[in-house]
Amino acid sequence: MASIFDAHDRAFAFFKGACTRGIYDNMKTAVEAVFTGKERHYNRRFLQMCSHYLVQPVACTPASGWEKGQVENQVGLVRERFFTPRLRVKSLDELNAWLMDKCVAYAKAHRHPEQTDKTIWEVFEAERPQLVPYVGPFDGFHSVPASVSKTCTVRFDNNKYSVLATAVGRPVDVHAYADRIVIRQDGVIVGEHARAFGRGQTVYDPWHYVPVLARKPGALRNGAPFRDWVLPQAMAAIRRKLKGSDDGDRQMVQILTCVRDDGLQAVEAACREALDQGVHSAPVIINILARSKDAAPPPFLLTPTALRLTHEPVADCARYDSLRRTTRHGTHPNPRPDGDIEALRDAQRL
Repeated sequence: MASIFDAHDRAFAFFKGACTRGIYDNMKTAVEAVFTGKERHYNRRFLQMCSHYLVQPVACTPASGWEKGQVENQVGLVRERFFTPRLRVKSLDELNAWLMDKCVAYAKAHRHPEQTDKTIWEVFEAERPQLVPYVGPFDGFHSVPASVSKTCTVRFDNNKYSVLATAVGRPVDVHAYADRIVIRQDGVIVGEHARAFGRGQTVYDPWHYVPVLARKPGALRNGAPFRDWVLPQAMAAIRRKLKGSDDGDRQMVQILTCVRDDGLQAVEAACREALDQGVHSAPVIINILARSKDAAPPPFLLTPTALRLTHEPVADCARYDSLRRTTRHGTHPNPRPDGDIEALRDAQRL
């Protein structure tokens, strides 16, 4: 239930009473062991969620079904009030937005059971300044260890999900959310996909396999991860044009490899510029990327006063002309015997 109400503090506060008065003994995600009376050994992740929302869990006494009646009645009331007839939504975010609107509309239209002269919404607004600030949704997921196969996939819940090629050969942690799967290795995300709820499905991210293409560029045409791969418009046009070349696959792999260092937007812009110029080869696109990078300006050095020249030299190109005349005519305006050597030294000092 928590994943539905995490979208907003109002929706969560509206239903929090029904969630905090009791829990079922058979909830393995919440209770690991049942002791005498109301004593329980709660699941670590469940206690973290309660701490996040400042909730104190209270268990029901075993074999005392009447203690659950109030909670079950409230759950049934909420189900009848907001979820009848059964809803059809495309995503959990859409459901949260719809539920929030319904909760606010109901609170504004009904009187408070104790303060009958006010609506539920008016009492809530008056109480809001005293409420603890909402810190955001709890990062609730089911974590299981897994191994990465040679095909760069991880199996979870009868489905396979791709990960980065660098993750092969080492264990990973699969964090299963209600709507997505996040795969981490040493704390770093190596794969993230929308969760598949069927059986025997394989969910690929083609970018995970780009490093493998450097060794096997032919897989770009026939590899399963690259079937129906939707690339940005300019990159897709370059790929179509390169299909007619003998080394088209290798050139396309070189372009795709640039995404890791330069980013998808920069590579897409370079491909668009190359198409505007009427070319589509990988060396041209790589050259455009190199020219688009702004070179760092050279550092500005301040010359200490002690190193500054009292008389700065003045460039005098006429000295070279004098050397040329000496070579051509065999004489030099300087009558000294060492005039040629002195003139050469003066030129070198420049």
